[in-house]
Amino acid sequence: MNREHLIRRFAGAFVLVSLALAHWVSPYWLLFTAFVGLNLLQSSFTRVCPLEWVLERAGVGDRS
Repeated sequence: MNREHLIRRFAGAFVLVSLALAHWVSPYWLLFTAFVGLNLLQSSFTRVCPLEWVLERAGVGDRS
């Protein structure tokens, strides 16, 4: 599995978990959802993704 797919899975999981936490715990968790969305948006323009760096350093997934 390549890193791009892993990043999409992480982003999707983070959004769903934060929405559930916002519903059952505190609406402030929506700020985390916004952070994930903004990070995805900026990475589409800059091609810089912090999670990709973490996965690369951990040796997880390949680039292709």
